[in-house]
Amino acid sequence: MTPTMFLSLLFFIILSISHPSFQMLLLPLTHTLSQAQFNTTHHLLKSTSARSAARFRRQLSLPLSPGSDYTLSFNLGHQAQPITLYMDTGSDLVWLPCAPFKCILCEGKPNASPPANITRSVAVSCKSLACSAAHNLAPSSDLCAMARCPLESIETSECANFKCPPFYYAYGDGSLVARLYRDSLSLSSLSLRNFTFGCAHTALAEPTGVAGFGRGLLSLPAQLATLSPQLGNRFSYCLVSHSFDSERVQKSSPLILGRYEEKEKEKISGGGMVEFAYTPMLENPKHPYFYLVSLIGISVGKRNIPAPEMLQRVNHRGDGGVVVDSGTTFTMLPEAFYNSVVDEFDRRVGRVNQRARKIEEKTGLAPCYYLNAVAEVPVMTLRFAGGNSSVVLPRKNYFYEFLDGSDETKGKKRVGCLMLMNGGDERELSGGPGATLGNYQQQGFEVVYDLVEKRVGFAKRHCASLWDRLNRDKN
Repeated sequence: MTPTMFLSLLFFIILSISHPSFQMLLLPLTHTLSQAQFNTTHHLLKSTSARSAARFRRQLSLPLSPGSDYTLSFNLGHQAQPITLYMDTGSDLVWLPCAPFKCILCEGKPNASPPANITRSVAVSCKSLACSAAHNLAPSSDLCAMARCPLESIETSECANFKCPPFYYAYGDGSLVARLYRDSLSLSSLSLRNFTFGCAHTALAEPTGVAGFGRGLLSLPAQLATLSPQLGNRFSYCLVSHSFDSERVQKSSPLILGRYEEKEKEKISGGGMVEFAYTPMLENPKHPYFYLVSLIGISVGKRNIPAPEMLQRVNHRGDGGVVVDSGTTFTMLPEAFYNSVVDEFDRRVGRVNQRARKIEEKTGLAPCYYLNAVAEVPVMTLRFAGGNSSVVLPRKNYFYEFLDGSDETKGKKRVGCLMLMNGGDERELSGGPGATLGNYQQQGFEVVYDLVEKRVGFAKRHCASLWDRLNRDKN
């Protein structure tokens, strides 16, 4: 046993003794919606819908901002203050801005926290598995050559002191260059030594870092599993609902690492008890970090609209399935399927409410309507593969209502828009998921990622109450 392995084992034993109930770690996710940089609700919705579409069509691996994401804070090494990053299930890397940091085309975008000082952090070796993962599993010999290790040292495997070369991350309308480092990470009462993270000194259009929760070696859950499988093999979150027409700091949304036992049952609407609807994860060897599930169809009212084949399975090219993504705001569906859902929705809502075409142009959402005093909106249900796996969405999760005062001559009107988006022609979608389940549709549900059973579960929740109860039980 090497000295490093011995110290890691000793640290795990000490931590396990000091945490006898090492089954669950509760952390707060924060969503702060600020309209300071937007003139109207239309502008904010337009920005959010456009970036949701950009992320989907480019199959991005980084989350979007502003106004659509949830942040996670932790302490890293000897930093004087916590690091705040976007929490993202669609990527498998934790990266953050490091001093000196230059962000190009970042005017008007918020910084979650100042650039970190990494003078005491340790650079990752070019021979490490982490370096190989960051470079898409490139051979260590190639990485050592990129790090300018001499040929004789490569042949004799003596390149341990050479730093992992910088890697490039591209997405939507931005990109970054980063290096890998290791340092201690503190999450609430838990400390994790030798935590691997990406350090970016230069970025394009992305000033805030990301806490990747995807299915990869470098994700936060994967690294946590090396310390405690109970914590790293299962996590869930419950996103507190937010609105686009108000400026306020939301209550904390619980992020739960590991399992927990409920000391009291939570009643949901209708008087029932909380039950999870589980659906199996789909495997995609070409995009292994995605949490993909199979969507069988969507019901609008009593009519079921079958999902296309590409949303039900992953083909040999790695295309298909639906990615459950905390970093995208609105759910994206392939065009033909989206049109079928919209046609049925419009048949029910459009017959008694006038279509608001100008609002659609301003927000990027469709269909939108000028609503009558009582707007009848059909129930929408997501039908996933598996046994009892239908998820009935609350109305506010797919139909957003707000007061529009853009037409000053007619006063304010009540408007409602469908919060699903057209992802484009499915024949042109290649190299990734066929659809995205966005975080707006996940609000008010506890979403469980069970990495042992390889399944995703949904249970309707009062998320703020869940946070209060778990936090109270923890104390």
